[in-house]
Amino acid sequence: MKDLFGKAILDYQTNNSPEDLITETSISEADEMSIAYLFRSFNEMPKIEQKALRLVKGKVLDVGCGAGSHALYLQEKGFDVTAIDISENAIKACELRGLKNVSVENILSLDSNSRYDTILLLMNGTGIFETLENCTKYLLKLKSLLNENGQILIDSSDIIYMFDQDEDGAYEVPANHYYGELTFTVQYKGETEESFPWLYMDYNTLQNACLANGLQCELILEGDHFDYLAKISLI
Repeated sequence: MKDLFGKAILDYQTNNSPEDLITETSISEADEMSIAYLFRSFNEMPKIEQKALRLVKGKVLDVGCGAGSHALYLQEKGFDVTAIDISENAIKACELRGLKNVSVENILSLDSNSRYDTILLLMNGTGIFETLENCTKYLLKLKSLLNENGQILIDSSDIIYMFDQDEDGAYEVPANHYYGELTFTVQYKGETEESFPWLYMDYNTLQNACLANGLQCELILEGDHFDYLAKISLI
């Protein structure tokens, strides 16, 4: 894995001539993304992320922390926050930014003896599930890491709007897989990352997946562009 996302984050943090990332999906054209966006302050965050951070309580786990902006905000507010990401470069950048408790870790291999009051999965948190089929193993792992009255705060988008409609108004979605299952490709400084799966989940599909795994799911906030914040908790 070339970890281009992480390279871009570390380049930005260390002023090593950062460039925009170019992302492309199986259903959309190449798009430029400014790395500066990942270093945003609380006031620059979308309202869904601000709401999630306001709902945080107790001991916190930030999954897929990226450049660490959410964890850093919470650390400054006095929370006991652990941040993890599979990108070594991103974690280096987080350490340079002053995050105290960060590590290169896949959520699935995290020690289940650890328990948290709040688990954050933001910036399309369902993405790490990769596919609908993988949802169960991720949800059960997250469930095992929750304290009794704990919460998982997760956001995603219903990307149905990206598909064409026929004359009857029905969306022309793929017949062989869930329409939120995409393949992402990342380019950075002339290098291309191997494509990887990434999952966007509409709220009802997330809610059904939670119920099937003994979790309850509550819609907290809807954003301006088919995005939403949900709270998952033990039943």
